[in-house]
Amino acid sequence: MKALLATLVLAGTLLTVPAYAFHCPADMAKIDAALQAGTKLSATQLAEVQRLRDEGERLHKAGNHGESVKALAEAMDMLGI
Repeated sequence: MKALLATLVLAGTLLTVPAYAFHCPADMAKIDAALQAGTKLSATQLAEVQRLRDEGERLHKAGNHGESVKALAEAMDMLGI
């Protein structure tokens, strides 16, 4: 029973990683579009959004998609998207 549970957890983990991988570029595109359209954020807030977006891209390229999604989600929250 423990082996079955471990196998299911591993399979679930392996299936979610590719989903995160494809999620990152879509989130980056949303952030880029929102920045291009203009926002009412302060310069400090815009700098933080850009930092988070860049961090998300770096993490994505490094294969750390879970952390990338988190950074990009924080940037999107700041932008209201």
